[in-house]
Amino acid sequence: MKTALVIMAAGIGSRFGGGIKQLQPVGPCGEIIMDYSIHDAIEAGFNKVVFIIRKDLEKDFQEVIGNRIEKICSERRVTVSYAYQELDDLPEGFTLPKDRTKPWGTGQAVLACKGIVTEPFVVINADDYYGKEAFVRIHDFLQGYTPERPFDYCMAGFILGNTLSDNGGVTRGVCQVDDNGYLADIAETHHIVRNGDGAAVQAGDSLVPIDIRSNVSMNMWGLTPQFIDILDEGFKKFLSGVPEGDLKAEYLLPTIIGQLLHEKKITVKVLETQDKWFGVTYKEDKAAVVEAFERLTEQGIYSPQLF
Repeated sequence: MKTALVIMAAGIGSRFGGGIKQLQPVGPCGEIIMDYSIHDAIEAGFNKVVFIIRKDLEKDFQEVIGNRIEKICSERRVTVSYAYQELDDLPEGFTLPKDRTKPWGTGQAVLACKGIVTEPFVVINADDYYGKEAFVRIHDFLQGYTPERPFDYCMAGFILGNTLSDNGGVTRGVCQVDDNGYLADIAETHHIVRNGDGAAVQAGDSLVPIDIRSNVSMNMWGLTPQFIDILDEGFKKFLSGVPEGDLKAEYLLPTIIGQLLHEKKITVKVLETQDKWFGVTYKEDKAAVVEAFERLTEQGIYSPQLF
């Protein structure tokens, strides 16, 4: 069955302190994080890649990754497509609020794939390294897709302690998982930091402990093509509910999926992975990410020549 890798790469990343963080070289031969995700997805069996970018980033994106990956994918009979997330890409009847500069969020990003993604897909962030295991497990789950069960989804469940940055707080979708391994609830939780051997949520000057063994979402979801139609309808409702003057409201995948769970419209199987996440959330993260890829290469997990 054809399955797609959808990469959300439209954000510049304000916390990175300038430059397009998704395009920073981190591998021994100048690879970027996306190279590893694409490599692992193709190895797992995904045979289509869709980049979600912005029109104003297109030239830089093509030069750094697009042209090169298109050639690599062509040699492996993997197709490549582009979707464009734009602030003013709104449903009929809605207009862009004056002074709005913040993107509409990950829900709108995936919605940009309407008409492009027509098969089961995994969606990921461009600037996160997920490891090989999650791609294999999600690909295997998606192979069971049938049009008669369009609302059976899955997600990669990372262990919170494997996803923290040493350079500041992170935002994670903290999951409640039932006894059968299905997602029961998800709470978008901000400012999670290391706290000795544990983790905590920073609230002003206080630290509220959180279980470091919790499953968390890293925005790695296994979804069906029908989910894009759900996003389409939901985006209209979301926009209708944004208070006038609110220039920061976002249409976010964890919130959308959490609401669908509460309404009992979907199921989400949590596929736990022991792989360690890393990414360039802060500028200071880059050195640690470079060292991590050096270790993975030395261990033989990746070849020095990735493709």
